[in-house]
Amino acid sequence: MRPYPLALAIALSTPALAAPAQAPTWTVNKQVSKLGFSGTMNGQPFAGIFRHWDAAIRFDPKSIGTSSVTAVIDMGSAKTGDQTRDEALPTAGWFAAAAFPRATFTSSQFKDLGGGRYQAIGTLAIRNVKRPVVMPFTLKIAGNVATMQGVLNVDRRLFGVGQGQFATGDTVATAVRINVNVTAKKI
Repeated sequence: MRPYPLALAIALSTPALAAPAQAPTWTVNKQVSKLGFSGTMNGQPFAGIFRHWDAAIRFDPKSIGTSSVTAVIDMGSAKTGDQTRDEALPTAGWFAAAAFPRATFTSSQFKDLGGGRYQAIGTLAIRNVKRPVVMPFTLKIAGNVATMQGVLNVDRRLFGVGQGQFATGDTVATAVRINVNVTAKKI
């Protein structure tokens, strides 16, 4: 007797394991959510926001293995409140928004650090340069509303942001802080 019929009989008589439930979908409340950035120019701190962005979020703290996020940022929507800087940001020397209109952050791997603290392990793409990143964040869920705050520190040079005279950190620091504040509703 060949072992195959016995293995087939065992497989057919063993109950199938249920697939993990898919994480729920969350819709970003754009009225209160913000995606910002901060840095230093000539030794002086500055801050800005991206006016246009969106995120497709599926997240469940009890099923982080089925969770995912994809954020898409309109790079031409960056504003700092300084006219000269705001006019420079979309140009070829900085974001090159005409050639690379969108940046993306994607993650389907999360780590639960306990106490409402997590890490999103993913990929950030700016100017068509993709780099692995780890973004720590906190999450509070009350009913169907979630609030998330995260910070991602990046070196802008790794993405080709700041060309020519701005390629070094002499005038504009190379360290950039991306601040994420999201309020979302479960659908």
